[in-house]
Amino acid sequence: MNFLDYDLGSLGGGEIIEVSLSQAANVRLMDSPNFGSYRSGGQHRYFGGYATRSPLRLSVPSPGHWHVAIDLGGYAGSVRAGVRVLG
Repeated sequence: MNFLDYDLGSLGGGEIIEVSLSQAANVRLMDSPNFGSYRSGGQHRYFGGYATRSPLRLSVPSPGHWHVAIDLGGYAGSVRAGVRVLG
């Protein structure tokens, strides 16, 4: 599966992540273990989902190492995205 990965590094929890998209896409905020499972095609838990509006804001639920993955769910095409931590 093709996806964009944004490694947010270690966050303390409570930060707001803003994701800007060029088109509708799946946006998944995941900790490192779940990102590893996602990358290998396994079961994973995430925050977010199919985003039809941009920008999308998500809250980091707990301290840890976090990633944002963006994909089109296997459909053809490409998406451009920007991700930033607002604080």
